[in-house]
Amino acid sequence: MSFSTWRETVFGELASSDRSAFSMGPFGSKITKENYIKSGIPVVRGGNLSGGIFLDDDFVYISPEKADDLKSANVEPGDLIFTHRGTIGQVSMIPRNPRYSRYVIGSSQVKCRLDESLSIPEFYYYWFQSHQGQRSILAHVSTVGVPGIATPLTSIRGLKVPCPSRGEQQAIVEVLGALDDKIAANRRIIVTVEDLLQSRFAQCGLDREVVSSADSVMVEELIEFNPKVPKPHVSEAVYVDMAALPTVSARVTRWGVRSPSGGARFVNGDTVMARITPCLENGKTAFVDFMKSGEIGFGSTEFIVMRSRAGIPEHFSYLLARSPRFRAHAIASMTGSSGRQRCQVDRVVRFLMNRPKLELLEELRTQCDSSFRMMKSLDAESDSLAELRDTLLPLLISGKLRVKDAVRTVEEAV
Repeated sequence: MSFSTWRETVFGELASSDRSAFSMGPFGSKITKENYIKSGIPVVRGGNLSGGIFLDDDFVYISPEKADDLKSANVEPGDLIFTHRGTIGQVSMIPRNPRYSRYVIGSSQVKCRLDESLSIPEFYYYWFQSHQGQRSILAHVSTVGVPGIATPLTSIRGLKVPCPSRGEQQAIVEVLGALDDKIAANRRIIVTVEDLLQSRFAQCGLDREVVSSADSVMVEELIEFNPKVPKPHVSEAVYVDMAALPTVSARVTRWGVRSPSGGARFVNGDTVMARITPCLENGKTAFVDFMKSGEIGFGSTEFIVMRSRAGIPEHFSYLLARSPRFRAHAIASMTGSSGRQRCQVDRVVRFLMNRPKLELLEELRTQCDSSFRMMKSLDAESDSLAELRDTLLPLLISGKLRVKDAVRTVEEAV
């Protein structure tokens, strides 16, 4: 059955019976920076919805009591989230197995909780990612001032959406979901591999407190900080912004290109670490291995670049940058006004650590080389699966491709 033969309905008619099933995030006066604490209930912001994928990290937090005061803005697994101001067309969904039991949406979002006896949220998540779904959202955009959806709650409730049978929704979700499940499985493998590498780093004693000065070494003897890199001699070079740095994994998976200007410069094999609050505390760090051979990239002026010296495994700089004792030392070096504190490189380089044994370094080199090759391969596979999903999505939604034909395509891919 194609979209043209599906019954059409108003999106708001699919809402659950909850009084706040469709609701906006808190107005600015109800949640401010003064409410943020180090841990608690995570607040969903635009950066957590990048590309429609729900990024379950890099949050700010509020207390459970404050979250209770904002009850209508609380979201849970299966809830859809629309951005109504700023990045219009951005739609995501709280995953079925999230890291936290509940979240609170920010002031630029709208929550939509559907009646799952009538509809499957995942189907409408995919629908709003399609060309038709995006057009229906963008038709309500006001271009006066900051881009936004005019009367957002009313507009989103009133969107016209297809309403195939629940069985048809489920069939489409299973096809596209199989690709997303494989992508998620790859991410879990990558996290596990990184955890094993960090455990190996810790077992080598490299992050333990120094006991004997005779067996210690200053980190700058092993790592070069902010090495000199020439300006790229091209009209456009790889550019990595702060948002692209991961908080819990090694690899940068999205970047842009722009005319080279000021900022930190790096090459493959370097580690990039944020130096400003709260990015440093949140763990924004990456190992650079995504550029072409000999290519020079650049990024934010708020990056510190770390490079392993000759004879030291190139991934050593990354593992050190992720280690708890080194990170605590870097955070302790921060100075500046509240909210704009920066780590001081001249203090970071005086980090004292146990001198690594050569045989342990070689074992670490071998393990890192194979592990990072695996992670790079898994990321490449995930990119291909995402491309296939994005190709199948409009075809399935429009009815140009039958579900059973899509199933065969997906089975060959996964």
